[in-house]
Amino acid sequence: MDKLSVVLGEYAHASDLAVDGCQVQPIEVKPVIGAYRRMIRDLEFDVCELAPTSYLMALQTGVPLTAIPVFLNRRFHHADVQCGAASGIRFPADLAGKRVGVRAYTVTTGVWVRGILRDEYGVDPAAITWVTDDDDHVEGRAQSNVERVTDGRSLGELLRAGEVDAAFSGNAGTGRAGAPRAGWAAPAEQPEGEVYPLFPDHEVLATDWYLRTGIYPLHSVIALRRELVERDPALPSKLYAAFVDAKRRQIEADPEWTALPRLGKQARQIGGDPIPYGLAANEASIRALVKFSRDQGLLDTEPKAIFADGDYPDA
Repeated sequence: MDKLSVVLGEYAHASDLAVDGCQVQPIEVKPVIGAYRRMIRDLEFDVCELAPTSYLMALQTGVPLTAIPVFLNRRFHHADVQCGAASGIRFPADLAGKRVGVRAYTVTTGVWVRGILRDEYGVDPAAITWVTDDDDHVEGRAQSNVERVTDGRSLGELLRAGEVDAAFSGNAGTGRAGAPRAGWAAPAEQPEGEVYPLFPDHEVLATDWYLRTGIYPLHSVIALRRELVERDPALPSKLYAAFVDAKRRQIEADPEWTALPRLGKQARQIGGDPIPYGLAANEASIRALVKFSRDQGLLDTEPKAIFADGDYPDA
């Protein structure tokens, strides 16, 4: 029986994977973001959750990876941009000429937000200075309007000091400080009144956007070393089936998604499965992410083969 080293975030719907013909060896990396560049730069694991944008960029640079259409995490992004109290930002157009903090330019959250700002509100990402405090997983694609913090301060500190006008929340910005090393901890929350959301009615806007476009932002993809597929072409299908079965078992045990309430909320928001797997169910979202990545200079062309050949019924 082949051994398969697997690195995933903490998801109840992806626990106790049973892959036919393989002995799964879970490897814990906290935060799991720290495993992304280890997989991309060193192929350290057999199977690893990756940020979708990082995966697409890795394919472009020739990293021998492939993937299956399993997306363990999904999020909407209209709530992500938080504005400083003295920024004067009231509408998306006000971001032009401003400085906006994001952990790294190519983080998937940044790609989704910039795509939404451009397509929905006509905001050119090139008119904004993007301030970062971490490296990209795949280097060399950041644009000329990107600045790196060099004095060790976090994006949250810069936002409080008024040195950036706005910043992303959560892991993509003020929710974490610095590189995703072991023990990566959340800094102090922004005091009430110091920041406010760019879109106060973000839930309404996100739901409307989803209903109009069918786009439901992807936030993880399951990648595996290509040599494993060359050795066993059936592996992608077997791995996909294992994730589908794990998700089925979790839904049967916890149909309200109490283990991850955000997904339960999103299920009600979209009126369906909060983490659909498969190609047809995710076509609009995959196409949008590729488009946004190309628009933002992260991909030169549309990838020819994003996923390994396999049997991927929507699930």
